[in-house]
Amino acid sequence: MSDFSVTWDLVRGRFLGSLEGLSDAQLNWRLHPKSLTIGEAAIHVAGVEMFFASQLQADSLDGLDARVAQASTQGVVNDLEFPFGEEEITVELVTQILDRASAYLRPLIEEPDAWRGHSIVSALGPVIDGTGAFARLAYHPAYHHAQVYLISTAPEFPAV
Repeated sequence: MSDFSVTWDLVRGRFLGSLEGLSDAQLNWRLHPKSLTIGEAAIHVAGVEMFFASQLQADSLDGLDARVAQASTQGVVNDLEFPFGEEEITVELVTQILDRASAYLRPLIEEPDAWRGHSIVSALGPVIDGTGAFARLAYHPAYHHAQVYLISTAPEFPAV
């Protein structure tokens, strides 16, 4: 187990905890037109994990995994449409996607040494090495954990 994985487990665990008990309607509620919904943020977290891990391994993704990886940037850091529509974003799908991303990334983040020298393109565009990728992955869910808190405490947030 690496320091990266210890941080990732803690931070991701808190992020997952903030999703517990939310309904489909709550996952899809938008605070304002330019914000992500909680469901989109969750898929984005998984998307960055899939995107980075696939690049580190020079692995090609297809099907659902490819769409999830697109959520690392599409509709988040650019003006393209988010790859999943509101009608698709359900508690079941979000849980499935987060579980798949965790299973895909976990072996790499727990034993990062073999991947440190690899270069990838980050979600924001710069080329980074594996160490930089793991540092970003370890903390990334924390950004969105804070986002979930802000969204879920808004006065207009729907009741369960």
